[in-house]
Amino acid sequence: MAPRGMSRAMPRYALKVEYHGGPFVGWQRQTDQPSVQGAVEVALAQLEPGEHTIAAAGRTDAGVHALAQVAHCDLGKVWDPFRLSEALNYHLKPLPIAIVGCAEVNEEWHARFSAQERRYFFRLLMRRAPATHEQGLVWRVKHQLDVSVMREGAAYLIGNHDFTTFRSSICQAQSPVKTLDVITIDAVEGQSGPELQFQLRARSFLHNQVRSIVGTLERVGAGAWDPEDVKSALEACDRAACGPVCPPHGLYLAGVGYPENPFA
Repeated sequence: MAPRGMSRAMPRYALKVEYHGGPFVGWQRQTDQPSVQGAVEVALAQLEPGEHTIAAAGRTDAGVHALAQVAHCDLGKVWDPFRLSEALNYHLKPLPIAIVGCAEVNEEWHARFSAQERRYFFRLLMRRAPATHEQGLVWRVKHQLDVSVMREGAAYLIGNHDFTTFRSSICQAQSPVKTLDVITIDAVEGQSGPELQFQLRARSFLHNQVRSIVGTLERVGAGAWDPEDVKSALEACDRAACGPVCPPHGLYLAGVGYPENPFA
């Protein structure tokens, strides 16, 4: 049953989307280049002919993956959410995109503007040998890293700050001021060797903020930076003060939080 007050003329559906970012130029639709948004819109056109435009909680870059991207679409008829997800998955084959959740939502609900937080996950594999099974899914570094000093450096980034240093020069956000609520770094033994796994949570992120932070913290773990250098870089509010920006393929959009979980 649709929630009270929902318009039945143009029902809106929330989609939880999982994808491997390797084959795509990113989430956002681009002319003559494969994108996740474009692929889902083409699949929707197989179900209801015509042009479709979907909105997402965030625009992931080329090579970045998603465990739980959230988007919404408006359709011309009422669909059972399970049948809609099954039909979309059929038409998305063989692309590495899956609709893993689907729910009918109110017409005021918006995948981006209704979101209260975004969660990102990053995998860093520490081994000298090239990654094989994990190729394209982790950032491999050849040396071991000291996770304790990386945590010290990361602590300076928690809270409300001007993150200009950790912001791409092409970032379109109106303000560089963001509140980073959580950053954790866990050492785990992965299938292919020792990994460091980063969890970051904020209401929203700047373009390349997570990759800039992880790349900088890697320099701390390698001994090239002291933990206090992260604080100095942050306070510099200067992109030139940032450490290296790590590659995209270890990064995952892990989840999006809303006042009420539409997929519950």
